[in-house]
Amino acid sequence: MSCSGKSKMVFLLILILCFSVPSAINCDSVQTHERIGGDKSNKSNSRAIIDLKGGPDSVIWVVQLSDLHFSVFHHDRAIEFERLVAPALAMINPSLVLITGDLTDGKSEDMMTMKQNEEEWTEYHKVMENVVKRSGLEKNIFYDLRGNHDNFGVPSVGGSFDFFSKYSISGGLGRSGNVNSVTVQSGGRKHLFVGFDSTMPIGLRGPTNLFGHPTEELLADIDIELSQWNSQSAELVTKITFGHFPLSFSASTDTGKSLKDVFLKHSLSAYLCGHLHTKFGKNLKRHHWSGHHFLSLEKYFQLNLHQAPGGSTLGLQSCSDEAPPFNEFWEWEMGDWRKSRVMRVLAIDSGHVSYVDIDFKMGAKKTIILPTFPLDSRFMLMASSPHDYSCSGDLSPYENVKALVFSSLPIVSVVARIYDSWPGHLDMVMESSMRKHENSRRGDLYTIPWNLRAFDDPSPDRFWLQIEAIDITGRSTLTELRPFSVNGFTAKLNWKWMEFLVMGCQWAALYYPILLSIFLFLSSILIIPKAVLIFSEKQYTFKVFIVDKSFISGILWVLIDFCRVSVLWFGLLVYLFYLLFFPWGYGQVFTEGGDRGYMTFKGWVVGVSHERGEQAYIGHPDVMVVVLPHLCFVVLPAILVMCALVAERAVYQLYYFLLSGKKDDYSKGSQKLLYGYLGSERSKYLCGGRWVRKLLISFCLVICWKHWKLCRALMKAYEMNSFIHFPGYCLPIPLLLVYAVYKTRQV
Repeated sequence: MSCSGKSKMVFLLILILCFSVPSAINCDSVQTHERIGGDKSNKSNSRAIIDLKGGPDSVIWVVQLSDLHFSVFHHDRAIEFERLVAPALAMINPSLVLITGDLTDGKSEDMMTMKQNEEEWTEYHKVMENVVKRSGLEKNIFYDLRGNHDNFGVPSVGGSFDFFSKYSISGGLGRSGNVNSVTVQSGGRKHLFVGFDSTMPIGLRGPTNLFGHPTEELLADIDIELSQWNSQSAELVTKITFGHFPLSFSASTDTGKSLKDVFLKHSLSAYLCGHLHTKFGKNLKRHHWSGHHFLSLEKYFQLNLHQAPGGSTLGLQSCSDEAPPFNEFWEWEMGDWRKSRVMRVLAIDSGHVSYVDIDFKMGAKKTIILPTFPLDSRFMLMASSPHDYSCSGDLSPYENVKALVFSSLPIVSVVARIYDSWPGHLDMVMESSMRKHENSRRGDLYTIPWNLRAFDDPSPDRFWLQIEAIDITGRSTLTELRPFSVNGFTAKLNWKWMEFLVMGCQWAALYYPILLSIFLFLSSILIIPKAVLIFSEKQYTFKVFIVDKSFISGILWVLIDFCRVSVLWFGLLVYLFYLLFFPWGYGQVFTEGGDRGYMTFKGWVVGVSHERGEQAYIGHPDVMVVVLPHLCFVVLPAILVMCALVAERAVYQLYYFLLSGKKDDYSKGSQKLLYGYLGSERSKYLCGGRWVRKLLISFCLVICWKHWKLCRALMKAYEMNSFIHFPGYCLPIPLLLVYAVYKTRQV
């Protein structure tokens, strides 16, 4: 057989193997943690009912804290928590205190190793005991739950490294289930709070422990808890859930179900979460609704903060219209205690939810004000709010401007001011002193009657509300100006780019499409030029590119020249197949002891499914934090730089031949054109000194530095040795770069 025939046979074999790439990526790789983490779902869930005594009857309020990250290397977090939060809770006197995950940090001092540290948990337990005691609140109103940091390296719930069950408030009170609910009853209305733990049933060390992993059992339990008052149709129920992970960082189950599906079914008022801190934006928010569109991309991303199109008009149907139900809810992520020192006070007034975030970075707060009506028009529910305002037979909840005022000192006056922005500036149109509600044993509610219809306007942000409170020392406290709309019109908000990145993108759903796109692109760089080289009679060289001045000719010249360097071409192709079909590395995935697991792009394998005797992948799509950076910032740049090095050598080779007077098999016209191109002073400087090559070598060093950082992170995180536990991941790219530099050094 001729050499040409052999080349074609080899290429066809490679092409057949490439067809296995999509199937390798899209296969049902996630024989997930649901099959090997049953311990969590076997725990019994708990329910509680709290009957509030004393007024005000129409309103309840709770406190949310998140991402405390108590650390043995940063004791200030715990010290300031006890010093600031305990007196604040005593002043606010909430009905519930919700702590939504990441109670401890679980990181080494260099932040590279992530596993449980019992000393941090004993500190958390001690601080929370002191906070409960100093606040004067009942311990049973505190609900804390796991975050991913509280799950780093925990092999099983109830095991020796499950410090949450041992030291948390919920663990101490016997709330051992994944779902716990509490109903607060006041003023003839029920307020149902459902908290849930969606962390991995088998907790990996970080960084591949980033997503929430709700199981079918967990979704069923949440559904049951949210349905517990549905049979009592006469009862008014406001439903709120709380967890650690935003929905953008929560995976779907094997059957495609998600937390969002359950929440929409019950038309929550809000889902409260944490996890993202304030690095990507303060008070990240997202509106969800039940609308579906043909060929919709909402499975992958949401372009606007308000998901529903035509936002402010969705609820404007006639009161007699029997329109199909419109289910919606707000997702409210809150800032962290770790750096931002933030605490949230959330109130429910006659079914309407509002909140204010308190910043303790500058010290304790003497006075906290939370307006409860009128609602901020930016964060109202789009369908129910217009209907409530227009069709409610009982307008008593809307006849007063209302605000909760919490203060450590006696308050002497509270003033409500309303501004009209229609003139182009804020023009005050109402200023009235508010009166303290007569029955305010639980907390101080201030009200003032107003003419609701005087502020009826189609613009949702024409009128703005501000409340001022003055205490006995003369200290004034002002709320932020907030727009309101008495007819239920909602103001539209837009995401900033970073907010969209973490809240608008559904990363669990995007992982495989992104991964498939990268692999196909990398494969096409290698396969398509090789096919052109083997099957096409047309030659693509630098000389052809100079003559044609075609972009396609230039690209094909560079890639085809690269294909001719067999070691580099085959080396990269083999490396891509290695990343698809073989383990990337073997690491210690638990806090201490246990067998090593191995990581692939599908997740970690740390055991065998007992049901089917199959390998079970966990940490999917969490491994994307390793896989995507390696492909995007190491493999892709390395291929491009290698191609550029080969192309630079081809240009220098031609430059050398032209200036040395050596003959070549091209026409005098082409020779003149090439000499005019390469003989310029600029070309002599660049080509003669090979400055492009030197620049490309510096790029090689940058790629190696980035690769070293990623390898070092894995070595520290999972106690791996680059030569023993992940040589296939660590060594090929640097070796290929070195070979490319060596191979292109001479003509």
